Amino acid sequence: MLFIAGGTGFIGKYLLNALSKDGYKVRCLVRTEEKAAACKKVGFDAVIGDITDKGSLKGKLNGCDILVHLVGIIEEKGGMTFEKVHVEGTRNLIDEAKRANIKHIFYQSALGASISSWAKYYKTKAEAEEIVRASSIPYTIFRPSLVVGRGDGFTEKLKELVGLGPFVPIPGSGNGKFQPIYVEDWVKCFLTLFSNGSGFTIHDSQIYEFGGPEHLTYNEIVLQLMEAMGINKPLVHIPVKLIKMSLPFSKISQEVGRLLGKEIPTVTGEQLSLLQLDNICDRDSVEKNFGFVPMMYREALRKFIGHNS
Repeated sequence: MLFIAGGTGFIGKYLLNALSKDGYKVRCLVRTEEKAAACKKVGFDAVIGDITDKGSLKGKLNGCDILVHLVGIIEEKGGMTFEKVHVEGTRNLIDEAKRANIKHIFYQSALGASISSWAKYYKTKAEAEEIVRASSIPYTIFRPSLVVGRGDGFTEKLKELVGLGPFVPIPGSGNGKFQPIYVEDWVKCFLTLFSNGSGFTIHDSQIYEFGGPEHLTYNEIVLQLMEAMGINKPLVHIPVKLIKMSLPFSKISQEVGRLLGKEIPTVTGEQLSLLQLDNICDRDSVEKNFGFVPMMYREALRKFIGHNS
């Protein structure tokens, strides 16, 4: 049986949907009864708990073989910091996995994860990886580049930004490169490794870095998204330092935007800086590691973006 933490998140929903079609046995860790009902609706067991609350995990993994850890945040809010979720949460989950005699751990990390990174997001992802590796349990770690699909946070923010005014503001040069991979291709990568009829394959420890078949700049991603949405606006590049200076006033801007019926996306200084950096690996990484060619970004957009998006 699979134990999935984060099954009601963006990637988790797609994974659960795929697993539900083939009779797999899954137990989901969820934080609310509402989310438990959503898991049970697709035929899976659900237990209430939170990886940041160690006591809530006690006994929840008993009887499971593989732990799938998909929990992560891209922005700190209130007490939900990168340290608390990525590091403390992972430590709590792995401690319970050891007690439950889990046979294999899957961890969703990120391309760029590094202990030496200045970015808290990447640094804490790498610290979580170290906790997984130190568990003495065989593991699989995925380090994907940008995962896109209906409901992904990156695309949702871009859609809001594109719809705001007569032009689209681009932080800095917009030349930072990304390697977007469609979420259903991510699921296919997972199933290629683990599915075995209605059971699961246990592997030796391995780390996979992968992304879609293209290296696209932020500018190109925005232009292709606008094309998919049927929108044509100029891109206006704004110095990152200038945008960062305005961040203390962003809450005021968001309130004004709501009064005017506009949703102004939130952004952090770290996110602005990360947009300037390349987040890429080999273009054929999926084909080499998982045996198929993932779809291009433009093709993926046609799957989940309509002109009314």
